[in-house]
Amino acid sequence: MEVPRRGVTHNQYEGYKDKSQGEIMEKIVITGMGTVNPLGLSVNESWRAAVGGVSGVGPITQFDTSEYLVKIACEVKNFVPENYIEAKEARRRDRFEQLAAAAVKEAMAQSALTISEENSARIGVVISAAIGGLKSLEDAIFTVRDTGPRRVSPFLIPMLMPNGASGLTAIDYGIKGPCLSVASACASGADGIGAAWMMLRNGTLDAAIAGASEAAICRAGVAAFDRLGAMSRRNDDYSMTPQPFDKNRDGLVMGEGAAVLVMETESHAKKRGANILAELAGHASTVDAFHVTAPHEEGAGGAAAIRHALEAAKVNPDEVGYISAHGTGTMLNDLSETKAVKAAFGAQAYKTPISSTKSMTGHMMGATGALEAIFCVQAIREGLLPPTIHYETPDPECDLDYIPNKAREAKINVAISNAFGFGGHNAVLVVKKYA
Repeated sequence: MEVPRRGVTHNQYEGYKDKSQGEIMEKIVITGMGTVNPLGLSVNESWRAAVGGVSGVGPITQFDTSEYLVKIACEVKNFVPENYIEAKEARRRDRFEQLAAAAVKEAMAQSALTISEENSARIGVVISAAIGGLKSLEDAIFTVRDTGPRRVSPFLIPMLMPNGASGLTAIDYGIKGPCLSVASACASGADGIGAAWMMLRNGTLDAAIAGASEAAICRAGVAAFDRLGAMSRRNDDYSMTPQPFDKNRDGLVMGEGAAVLVMETESHAKKRGANILAELAGHASTVDAFHVTAPHEEGAGGAAAIRHALEAAKVNPDEVGYISAHGTGTMLNDLSETKAVKAAFGAQAYKTPISSTKSMTGHMMGATGALEAIFCVQAIREGLLPPTIHYETPDPECDLDYIPNKAREAKINVAISNAFGFGGHNAVLVVKKYA
């Protein structure tokens, strides 16, 4: 589509400053992780699939696609909501809220964080969603049309509102601190984690449950993204799509899922004897001010977000051992992100491995940034970098080290995760080995 040539240049982001730079800030650490996504129903299952190069793409099963040009997606498989929440409660929740409940349950179990009346006000929830309960809204519209307005569920509003997963998590666990949901398109998960990180750093919270959930694989969702021209239509041979950074990439594949971190101040985690998995060392967020769907042609906003996140983490580009790319598999996004990494890293960009796990999970919209943060933690802890699968033909304009097709052993101390979304949103997280 034609996009206007407006927006900021790289040097116009120089005014952005993390005002805490001169202060000694307490470390923010990760003590629990949980996920359900197209690769698995736990962190371990998902990680093993990711480093094994397993594709989560398959025919859509959630609705009849006979009239659709797109018939494939990355669905969460074998998910039974009643394994995580009571059956009555499950019926009152949209799928994105059910997925969130599963991810939170795993993360809380790993963290062993106890919530009581005494500490509940010092714990927060930030579970984000770019879209929220689209399937529930879609169903309600058909219900009104077919059987009348009195048949609409009284739980519809809580099922469709994007903050539903956060509110329900607070109820489930008795949390009484700040509770919110960030909506910044496909950067929502990373920005939500960043919001929790900031509240922990400024002393508002001692601990937080942060992440995102998304379940927009429904009739309206698939149709809408396809009409944007963003979707791969390789329905008959989906074994080679999506293809991030490949010359023959033809669009994203929609995914769904949830991913959640339990984060704490270092002192709080140490005091209760928690097992610390990694440090969340930095976050930054910018916007392109360019176009509502297309990324900035030179990746200026993305480059600025990377630089500012590294500054917040007090990390130099040559210390970064792995970049988890946004890497959707669309022509414009992958090229813009490549330019952003080059602008932020300079010559170091060619020495730093980068990969897109969306080649396996598909694009989980707002939830992807949260899952990719988990993969960064795992990469640091296990010394394995997940691959970009389906990579066959190099693109001369996308010429970085994309870890093609096979995972790579590498001992790293720092990883960053890029999450760039519609509206020009750019969010970057920096994860460090805890020491």
